Formats: sequence, C-alpha cells, structure tokens
Amino acid sequence: MNRQNDCSFYDKIYAAVCEIPRGQVATYGQVAAMAGSGGAARAVGNALHRNPNPEVIPCHRVVNAQGRLAPNFAFCGDEEQQRRLEAEGVEVVDHHVDLKKYQMR
Repeated sequence: MNRQNDCSFYDKIYAAVCEIPRGQVATYGQVAAMAGSGGAARAVGNALHRNPNPEVIPCHRVVNAQGRLAPNFAFCGDEEQQRRLEAEGVEVVDHHVDLKKYQMR
C-alpha cells in the first residue's frame, strides 16, 4: 500500500470512528469492517494512534475484541480513555467495557 492509499484508508477509519455513538464502543475489528477492510484491526490501531484531531475523532470509543481499553491510548494512557468513556456513561471495570451492554450494533 502506498502512502496515498494509507491516508485514504485512515480517512475511512476516522469516518467510521465518528459513527460510534456517544455512550457506546466499537472494537478495532469492527471499525476495520466499517472502513471496508475487515481483518485490518492493527491498521485501525495505527491510525488511531496518529489521530489528527482527538477532540473530533472519538478514538477513546474503540476497544479490543474483549472490551479491554488500550494500554497505550495515544492521549495520556488508558486512564484517560477510561475517564472519557465514563464521562459518556460507559461503565469501565478493571480496564474493561462490557461489550454486551455497550458495543455499537
């Protein structure tokens, strides 16, 4: 994939993340599928780590397939991710979100 395609795919990832409603989460794989490239969960992580506008693109709403928060959340660690999720009404217990309750469908 060349750099131009990376940017285009990242734009699709950012657009998909913006579709996650407040108070809900999506998994990296789910975001990859929404961006048209299921199986590219790692690419989603890379894109979110480079999030150009975290106040607009709510990457804190993305968790792993088990509901675990990102230990290397790009913007001040998983405590900040937890704080942002809880501010939206998402319950976080032991760095996990209950996907049955909060996952976007």
